[in-house]
Amino acid sequence: MNSIWSSYRELGLIRRRTHRTRRIVLGVIVIIALCGLTWKIYTTTSDTTTADRSTGSSENAAVAPAPVPAPDPHQIITRPITGGDTLTAIFESCEISQGVMYQILSADESLLALDVLRPGNLLTFTLDKETRTLASMELFIHPGKRVLYRRVDDASFNYEEITIPGDWKQELLDGSITGSFYLSALRVGLTDQETANITDLFRDRIRFARDMREGDRFQVVRSRQFVKEEFTGQSRIEGVRIFRGARMHSAFLFDDGNYYDHEGNTMARALRRYPTRGNYRVSSHFSRARRHPITGRIQPHNGVDFAMPTGTPILSTGDGVVSRVHRHPFAGRYIEIQHGSHYTTRYLHLSRILVRRGQTVQRGERIALSGNTGRSTGPHLHFELHVKGRPVNPLTADIPVATALPKKSREKFERRVAELVAMMEQTSREIALHREDDHS
Repeated sequence: MNSIWSSYRELGLIRRRTHRTRRIVLGVIVIIALCGLTWKIYTTTSDTTTADRSTGSSENAAVAPAPVPAPDPHQIITRPITGGDTLTAIFESCEISQGVMYQILSADESLLALDVLRPGNLLTFTLDKETRTLASMELFIHPGKRVLYRRVDDASFNYEEITIPGDWKQELLDGSITGSFYLSALRVGLTDQETANITDLFRDRIRFARDMREGDRFQVVRSRQFVKEEFTGQSRIEGVRIFRGARMHSAFLFDDGNYYDHEGNTMARALRRYPTRGNYRVSSHFSRARRHPITGRIQPHNGVDFAMPTGTPILSTGDGVVSRVHRHPFAGRYIEIQHGSHYTTRYLHLSRILVRRGQTVQRGERIALSGNTGRSTGPHLHFELHVKGRPVNPLTADIPVATALPKKSREKFERRVAELVAMMEQTSREIALHREDDHS
């Protein structure tokens, strides 16, 4: 009996242990299941959050900036001008048709900027992204001047001159004659053109090849234009003093664009108002916005048209140097003459040209015969006057006359001369002190 009871007791213990083990195993399984469920929820939430961050909400998408597409490297073509380049060759190399080139030349008829491409200039072509046709072309002349030609419609362009005044910085160039004036001027830093302007300025007073002697001195105040510290290539002579023995010659630039000596006497030779001997009818006046009689477009008319028979003699309106002799598809045969440093004249649509580039001409000298070349509605002369590079009305503009400085301007002129002379004298004193130190 005791043995049986002992057996039942052992059996009960075994059963209780079995139930306890089952509960433990079941608890472990439940815990594992709960951990798995929690991890799934966490990973799902993380993926959703990441997706939301990458796509953004509708509100964020509205304010987020649109991605900027990379520029098409073939949409903009830049071509620097080198020696021997022609506009035709440049357009061909850029695969732009000659028809488009003539559309731009038509717009350039009023400006004629593309006739004088020089090394250092830059042409930039911008093509339409869709059609690959020319949308615009920029001519970079120097850091202070650009010309932008923009397409107006399928058949035409217009132009805009972009100028930056920059900063004009003065400097004094002081030298003595060793050999010729020309070589002595180049030695102190004057350019060929600046030296030519000075010799032309004093042409009626000094015979440079014969009158200048070894040891004679000269002083030149020059201003040069800089844009963001970059020299544009543009300069002007502000004042000159030349010492020949005990005699001094001087020239000072005044606000009116003319040079006067230290006594206020003009250095400029007078300009003629008209480029012909007779009087001829004005068929088209100077205008900033004239409707072109052939194209019908509104564009500047930078000169005056005189109706006259083909073959009428054309005269230079002043002493100067021929700076251009050219034939343009729309301006026809034309001449440009530089009169000193501030005045330029142009004569367009000529039938015959009687001078060459670089030739010196006199006031009233016959330079050409009128005609009807280029784009024209009839025989006439188109005549332009430019002052400091800007076209003005040649019939009303103030032009140099052989007179002294007006009395009302004398006080201002004398202040100007005093400033320039003080700059020259300061350097002269420094040179004298330096020489004394060398001899001591």
